[in-house]
Amino acid sequence: MKQRNVLGRMSIILFLVYMFLPILATYVFSIAIRWDRSILPEGLTFEWYQTAFQDRWFLIVFRHSITISAITVLVSTLLIVPTAYWVHLRLPRALPLLNLITTLPFAIPAVVLALGLIKLYGQGPLQLARTPPMLVLAYVIFTLPFMYRPVASSLEAIDIRRLTEAAQSLGASWPRTMLQVIFPNIMPGILSGGLLVFATIFGEFTLATLLVGARYKTFPMQLVYYTRRDGRIASAYSVISFTVAWATSLIILWITTWGTRRTSGSRSAGERLGQQAPVGGKV
Repeated sequence: MKQRNVLGRMSIILFLVYMFLPILATYVFSIAIRWDRSILPEGLTFEWYQTAFQDRWFLIVFRHSITISAITVLVSTLLIVPTAYWVHLRLPRALPLLNLITTLPFAIPAVVLALGLIKLYGQGPLQLARTPPMLVLAYVIFTLPFMYRPVASSLEAIDIRRLTEAAQSLGASWPRTMLQVIFPNIMPGILSGGLLVFATIFGEFTLATLLVGARYKTFPMQLVYYTRRDGRIASAYSVISFTVAWATSLIILWITTWGTRRTSGSRSAGERLGQQAPVGGKV
């Protein structure tokens, strides 16, 4: 029994070392004066971060990535949340098909997705090729599983049928039911999905390069540029990207913990509302 515990702990330690050692090495390399002639770095400096921050493109590409990520989260929320709610409420037989559709982005390579969008929207009256709106459309498709699964899990954790019937029996319209009843109860899932989408898009390179290129440079594009020019500055860019992703992950963990407590309380309150709602009443 003790031998199994020791093996289990050793496996966990080896896994953690395997996962975090490259990230730690990137952090150290970003502040090393030189680290190619010895095991340990030859001095430490913040010169590479200073060079990165002084680059005139830094704020531009950072703003572009933040803007594209935020708009994609908004569009994904407006498209996916009502669709998932309606299918769970009115078309439960279509759930297997919806689950299949939301897994397709995992099977379609980003290059194929980009070429298909260019072929579809590169002609005709819209002319969205090589524009940020096309990049947003591609990102909505690319991150569909990351947004849908948390929302679907939150919808399955509450009794949406009883909540909807209770709201409508009190005279609430469909938009009011969505905004004031459903959205608050699945907000942890929406926020978790949105943060996952944000973190994924912030570091995405392939679609941005193929769909917009230098016309709308993003943070990963500038990182790749410095990878070819100076690896130390590229490491500083990588650390900044890691930090944004880690901060987003911490927010996701906090929201998930907070949402678990809140959903249990909201579910019991919704059940009481369904039991006490008078038929034909008004809000």
